[in-house]
Amino acid sequence: MDVRLLNIGFGNTVLANRIVAIVSPASAPMKRLKEDAKQANKLIDATMGRRTRSIIITDSDHVILSGVQAETIAQRLASDGNAKEAASPKAVKE
Repeated sequence: MDVRLLNIGFGNTVLANRIVAIVSPASAPMKRLKEDAKQANKLIDATMGRRTRSIIITDSDHVILSGVQAETIAQRLASDGNAKEAASPKAVKE
């Protein structure tokens, strides 16, 4: 199994293959999701005291708060996947 770490800002990383969604915290449903995770002891605050700019949802129902924009984290995740594809050998078509 391949373990890839994704930088979510301020020296914090998460396992990339465990991420289900990266969302913006502005909407009311996301605020409820954050509160529900806090009540269930599944909230991880990785903002380092800064403003929450994105919420990462994992396959274990953990909710991770990050101080980095959701778009930035999504780009990091996508570029990590593209770098991996570029490093792997490609099948040659005949």
